[in-house]
Amino acid sequence: MTTTIHPASVEPMVAGLMSGIDVADGPGDEQLAVLRALTRHYFARPDLDLATLPSMAPHELAIVIVDPKERRLFHHIHVALEACRHPQDAEQVAAVAGYAEALDVDGPDLVLFRSLVDQGLDQAAVDYHRFAGHMLPKRSEPTLAGTGVLDRPEPELTLRLEAFADLPEESLGRAYLRYYDRTGFDLPGAGVSQMNHFYVAHDMTHVIAGVATTSQGEVALSGFMVGMDDNEVNFSAFLASLIIHEAGFGAPTSITVAESRTLAAPGAADLLGQEMARGAACTGDFSLVDHFALAPLPLDEVRRQFGVRPPDDRGDGHHWW
Repeated sequence: MTTTIHPASVEPMVAGLMSGIDVADGPGDEQLAVLRALTRHYFARPDLDLATLPSMAPHELAIVIVDPKERRLFHHIHVALEACRHPQDAEQVAAVAGYAEALDVDGPDLVLFRSLVDQGLDQAAVDYHRFAGHMLPKRSEPTLAGTGVLDRPEPELTLRLEAFADLPEESLGRAYLRYYDRTGFDLPGAGVSQMNHFYVAHDMTHVIAGVATTSQGEVALSGFMVGMDDNEVNFSAFLASLIIHEAGFGAPTSITVAESRTLAAPGAADLLGQEMARGAACTGDFSLVDHFALAPLPLDEVRRQFGVRPPDDRGDGHHWW
């Protein structure tokens, strides 16, 4: 499940990422902070000094990084660093596209950020919502696939979730209900929303990972998912959270205004690096399993089943553990 990075690939990958943000007037402070955090926590190479790494042009990186999974991971992290550039500029977009072409990878992000630079915020938002709508069924609770309605509430779904109250106190299902008590959100199905089935899977992932719903937590959780398995669906979650909370040009119905520079907040970059590392340590991806089947099990048992280790700092305000 987890993308395994060969130790020999780490240094050239980090060097390529550094070269890939050293454009125009150089890398931004937030970009550097995020790359340092990922190098320290996710790549587990705190010894690497970004300032002294050799430059790594796209064609040079393509010679060294040949594994398709490693190439895709490089691109996905490069996109995250791209989102952290403020203001966004054509040179950064071109650099991401250049490395992607050399590594023979592609993705919707190439269109989204090009739209932002060439056509402005409104068109980028339109492109993002088209992308999000396409991915929504793939990010929804698997056992609910194809059963959604868009024009009325789903009381039968709400009742099914409320039935978790009959489960043991230590169960995943009860923890899921406590999550809703804590956040004040309505249970999925209570209102009319195309997101109802998505929220079941997404919020179960919050509960099992123990990550709170702060803006920093949302970005970190999606990074955790990429750490678990860098597949199309998990990267779409990462890209969506970066666009909503970092790049600032897309917002779902649950968020009134898109945010920007979330990863510039104190500790946010390290939180992302730590959560990507926690995700990579998991033994399986629990984000799109049958959560209804897992609900009666003790939460601790579910976490052991998937190898979910405790957060580095349970009291940092971004975890519920």
